[in-house]
Amino acid sequence: MQNKKSIEVCLTPALLNLYDTKESVVVVIDILRATSSMVYGIDNGANAIIPVSQVEDCLNYADKGFLLAAERNGEVVEGYDFGNSPFSYSREKVKGRTIVLTTTNGTKALHMANAQAAQVVIGSFLNLKALCNWLRMQKRDVLLLCAGWKDKFNLEDTLFAGAVVNELRKDFTHFCDSCVAAEDIYLLAKDDLRSYLHKSSHSHRLAELNIEEDVKFCLQLDICEAIPVLVGEELVPLTLVCT
Repeated sequence: MQNKKSIEVCLTPALLNLYDTKESVVVVIDILRATSSMVYGIDNGANAIIPVSQVEDCLNYADKGFLLAAERNGEVVEGYDFGNSPFSYSREKVKGRTIVLTTTNGTKALHMANAQAAQVVIGSFLNLKALCNWLRMQKRDVLLLCAGWKDKFNLEDTLFAGAVVNELRKDFTHFCDSCVAAEDIYLLAKDDLRSYLHKSSHSHRLAELNIEEDVKFCLQLDICEAIPVLVGEELVPLTLVCT
């Protein structure tokens, strides 16, 4: 009997060097809020999202027709069009546009994944079903990379990773303890994600910024079909890429 593909969970980018991803699909996860906003923006017709590492990198795209988005510590950086609130990525604002984005955790994780992975895609609760259906059809191993908070573990990204593991458990092997832990957390939380995440440190950070509606939005299930994929330096809809 042929071995199944493997699925693993990397709980923080600080551990990414422990994984060999040269032949793997890496799913970057930053639920609150970067990857949720990326998925929503691409689903709403953005041509592309260019993730950059530093706030200053956005300035290279100034006055060239791009939307500039910068977030640090949960807040919009002064002088930029918006940050990483999903409400900034509505169809009215982003359709037909290219967005240059930098965030505290998500864009860093993207660049780290892209350094070695065979393919990098974006995951969120908003596109959970579409993502899992696509991963199920791939012939590669999968690594779920949690962006965490400044290289530390966080609950919300691990919770989503557990949802993916739970959905794909019949299609992949998952013998790593991080998969087991992530799935256990998801099974504890799945009936009321928001109530469970009141425990999380980032939920408290965002509450201090009075953006509870962002949190609720990011925990919606399957309202998007788009799967952003990194091609060169741009996130584009997976449907535009020959796989």
